[in-house]
Amino acid sequence: MRPATCDLRPVTCDLMVKTGLDTLIHERLELVRNRRVGLVTHPAAVLPDLTGALDALLDAGVHVVALFGPEHGLEGTAADGTMVADSVHERTGRPVFSLYGPTKEPTPAMLDAAGVDVLVFDMQDVGARFYTFISTLFHVLRGAGRAGRPVIVLDRPNPINGVSVEGPLVEPGQESFVGIAPIPIRHGLTIGELAGYFNREFGLGVDLTVVAMSDWRREMWFDETGLPWVPPSPAMPHLSTAIVYPGMCLVEGTNLSEGRGTALPFEVVGAPWLDGYALAQSLNRLGLPGVRFRPTSFVPAAGKHTRQLCQGVQLHVTDRHAFRPVLTGLHVIAACRAQRPDCFAFLPNSGEGHFDLLAGTPRLRRGLEANEPLAALAQGWVADTARFGQTRRTCLLYA
Repeated sequence: MRPATCDLRPVTCDLMVKTGLDTLIHERLELVRNRRVGLVTHPAAVLPDLTGALDALLDAGVHVVALFGPEHGLEGTAADGTMVADSVHERTGRPVFSLYGPTKEPTPAMLDAAGVDVLVFDMQDVGARFYTFISTLFHVLRGAGRAGRPVIVLDRPNPINGVSVEGPLVEPGQESFVGIAPIPIRHGLTIGELAGYFNREFGLGVDLTVVAMSDWRREMWFDETGLPWVPPSPAMPHLSTAIVYPGMCLVEGTNLSEGRGTALPFEVVGAPWLDGYALAQSLNRLGLPGVRFRPTSFVPAAGKHTRQLCQGVQLHVTDRHAFRPVLTGLHVIAACRAQRPDCFAFLPNSGEGHFDLLAGTPRLRRGLEANEPLAALAQGWVADTARFGQTRRTCLLYA
């Protein structure tokens, strides 16, 4: 049976999902044989024995000539939003081109300099639109299309399942690196399915090959795959983080701490001027499905309210199947605003951290400011997700 909670203990699995990387190495090496490969990857792209994608390809005799890193860099150590410079891979001497610096897509100059014949993309996504690895995927496809290079995407699980979809679409004029396409916040697609969607819907014209997974089913959560969890970014330490992230990332667009600089990013929220006990009471009275709130205090070592004592709440997901992260995140923000309207603020437009860009629309912010019923706001994106569902069905690779 599937677990009723987001307990971090692994679920017993009869099967282990085989990722695209595993399949490429053991069954489809002909795709990269005698080709000069540019590898777009990060530390969470591993085999079941935790061998990273670069070493797995090199051990298989693949001719990797260049490396490309996303936000947080190839080694996954840079802070969120920090621009990353090009470098040289210390252990192998390969050039490392940053896709989170002056340019976010591989340019013909990069590809020509390294002699890249084909780009291989292998990253672990977390299932939320504003997690920037899917925007990097879009730019890799677009850049490859412009440069006339084929792309091979090695698929990996959507860790918060491939069924649930929630949240508004990105409206015209709200596109950004945290909202690259008109898809819901929680999109329910894998990285390989998104590649097909981007290539077709945006007419990118890429010679695209998706190496699919084996034994992955849409209803699976990551702890049901048998695969090891490796944090895909510094503030995504656990599966429990990914489960709340589609809603709690919206806190980044406010002056509340979303828990960056603590051991529980996105699982705690607070500020120096909040009463955590009262906040937990008000949120628990709502009876939101699949979640309870516990008063907590924390001192962020980085991010907003650094080295200040914050009071707030920790989210405890009690039923991840019933839990609605986007709606819950809005309720958390609304409750904090209601408790201290004199202190709460949405951050000014500051690029990717702006609330409207994270939401993909100004409707949510305006609704919160007008104290609209959040159930009505959520009803407003039902038509969005239904419309997206028509397109989404044409992208699915798995039952």
